[in-house]
Amino acid sequence: MQYGRNAVWNNRQYFGDIIARPVDKRENFIKRCIGIAGDTIRIVDRNVFINGKPEQNPGNRQFKYLVKTNGNPINQKNFEKLDITEAISTDNIDTYELTLSDASIEKLKQYSNVASIQPVVLPKDNWDQNIFPFDSTYRWNVDNFGPIWIPKQGVTISINMKNICFYKRIIGIFEGNNLVIRNGKIFINGKDATEYTFKMNYFWMMGDNRHNSADSRYWGFVPQDHVVGKAVFVWLSLDPNKSLFDGKIRWSKLLRIVK
Repeated sequence: MQYGRNAVWNNRQYFGDIIARPVDKRENFIKRCIGIAGDTIRIVDRNVFINGKPEQNPGNRQFKYLVKTNGNPINQKNFEKLDITEAISTDNIDTYELTLSDASIEKLKQYSNVASIQPVVLPKDNWDQNIFPFDSTYRWNVDNFGPIWIPKQGVTISINMKNICFYKRIIGIFEGNNLVIRNGKIFINGKDATEYTFKMNYFWMMGDNRHNSADSRYWGFVPQDHVVGKAVFVWLSLDPNKSLFDGKIRWSKLLRIVK
């Protein structure tokens, strides 16, 4: 592996200039903060629980659904009326996979050709390896996740080989320590470590489009010094599936307050 890396980096004539991004490159995302330091988050069959209680005021959430018709197709213009902007999958017979909000579902139920609307939910233990903490001990996915505790400044926890997968990025990158795991032991700044005290508060972020969102289920914890502000106003909204001359600008969503 090291030979291959060196070959790429040192053979400019063949591979050209190599541009690397930093390990902790910060990009701007707008997500909803659903958990703060000290909270415990759990997702059960796509329902979010915070400290054991159902998520309150979750915003305009959207999920994937299988929509079956009586064989008559849904008119393309109706998708626009339902404010569906995600890619639409269909078997061209009687089934559609649609990303819907609660309001869109209620409207869709009124269509005479719609026979059923069923939620798409990944079953428990159907492990997605791209899901935090990226460890086979925790076989989680976007719909069944946790429980997971959000680190809090000043709190000391025990660390071991079973739970270090949750905290190694915090300890080694966000909080600037030298973290080494060797022979089944954890070393922090050269010392054998069995506990750690957090220097910062952390947050848990999730997007409203729960089945198509890069958020804490993929990133993990968001440190307080990565939070740059609060979104309060939408000045431009674009439909990613349309061209500039074919209704790309979503006029109904312009110049509105973020809720």
